[in-house]
Amino acid sequence: MNIGEKTIGGARPSGAASAGSGESVIEVTGLRRRYGAAGRRASAGKGFEAVRGIDFSVARGELFALLGTNGAGKTSTVELLEGLAPPTGGQVRVLGHDPFTERHRVRPRIGMMLQEGGFPAELTPAETLRMWAGCTSGARPVDEALSSVGLSRRRDVRVKQLSGGERRRLDLALALLGRPEVLFLDEPTTGLDTEARHETWQLVRELRDAGATIVLTTHYLEEAEELADRLAILHGGRIAQAGYVADVVAAHPSHISFELPAGFHLGDLPPLGELGVIGHETVGRTVRLRTDELQRTATGVLVWARDQGLELTGLDVRTASLEEAFLHIAKGLENA
Repeated sequence: MNIGEKTIGGARPSGAASAGSGESVIEVTGLRRRYGAAGRRASAGKGFEAVRGIDFSVARGELFALLGTNGAGKTSTVELLEGLAPPTGGQVRVLGHDPFTERHRVRPRIGMMLQEGGFPAELTPAETLRMWAGCTSGARPVDEALSSVGLSRRRDVRVKQLSGGERRRLDLALALLGRPEVLFLDEPTTGLDTEARHETWQLVRELRDAGATIVLTTHYLEEAEELADRLAILHGGRIAQAGYVADVVAAHPSHISFELPAGFHLGDLPPLGELGVIGHETVGRTVRLRTDELQRTATGVLVWARDQGLELTGLDVRTASLEEAFLHIAKGLENA
């Protein structure tokens, strides 16, 4: 996939940081969103509060991921950023404007990929894009939009005959049609196979590198770890943790697990403190060690096994990952 040289504004300057230029394109302060019993905005003190006073900013050229379990407040937050509803409290600024009250200033400069596009089933992808282009300022050529998401060969097939993954690609093509400065991607790779998912990741990287500011929601933690510069993990309408992806991951331990050979017990290992172990669990014969010094711990365990003439069954050495961090945070919040 190739988005071309003029897809979005100017290219990122040589040597620019991957997390953007420092200029805030999105600013969120004390944001709240409350729903009434019928799903309508309710007066203070009534209904359900889906977003409960959150703060964050997104820099120009940055990819910012919003993560959380179902009901955490991700979609409610993104809809406020997109100007689809007014906040119950707090403030949103996108490109310096209120996206709801100044929608005419914001809408031409943003692109939105919703969870479902709701396309007319009898139209083809080319016809769908051509129709949408008529309502879009500065729309890119239809063939270019189709090519950017790998749908050129399916341009004349009716939408109802497209696979779920192909419809997601069409969703993305519509979001890119107006050459947006800010792009909102809500679960962009749902329904895609592994190859198509990786192709979409590459396209998203190209968009960011060309200067786009991107807000991503996803249930695929690997996707967020692969693409995001920074992230916020939502829980119960609040931000549980936020920061650069590497920092969030580094705050959680790595793991080594293996099955203790017959006749051996946990106490037969070298002192766990000397191995850099900060915690452990045992399930049956399986030992799981937590460590902030993975190389030191792994070396100590393997040298011990060598000296004992042992082969460790089920050996798994795993660095910290966003998935591990997310599960740790979620478990901690549930037990709080």
